[in-house]
Amino acid sequence: MIRHARKEDLPDILKIYNDAIINTTAVYTYDPKELEERLQWFETKSIAEEPIWVYVKDHHVIGYATYGSFRDWPAYLYSIEHSIYVDPDYRGQGIASKLLEILIQDAKAKNYRTIVAGIDASNVGSIELHKKFNFTHAGTIKNVGYKFERWLDLAFYQLDLHQ
Repeated sequence: MIRHARKEDLPDILKIYNDAIINTTAVYTYDPKELEERLQWFETKSIAEEPIWVYVKDHHVIGYATYGSFRDWPAYLYSIEHSIYVDPDYRGQGIASKLLEILIQDAKAKNYRTIVAGIDASNVGSIELHKKFNFTHAGTIKNVGYKFERWLDLAFYQLDLHQ
């Protein structure tokens, strides 16, 4: 079941996010976050009316998706950047696809023009997911991140919602 996130979902969201920090290149940061930081993130997104959806199974969040402004400058008003994270025990089961589908529908309903995805260039699963939804490669920034003793390339994919 997919629904909007609630504060009581934050421990599960934190667990999923911290796994991505510790074990993957999906997030270009090193240190796990605390619950207080995720609460502040949740409140900031709520005030900005930026949605967070959760995929719930057996009363636990096993995946979540959100979007926010692509950049803070006014000319980017109709462009958003999104994130999707899935519990490692549930990856490959179509959860990210279902979350991305809802995210795209919502963005269209709110008259956004472009959805941007910043994806580590080695994350083949995420790249294939986005291609499945007609995202196109917009460019790659080489050696922009450093994690796990190696340099990382950041690939940008975008979906034009008016095509």
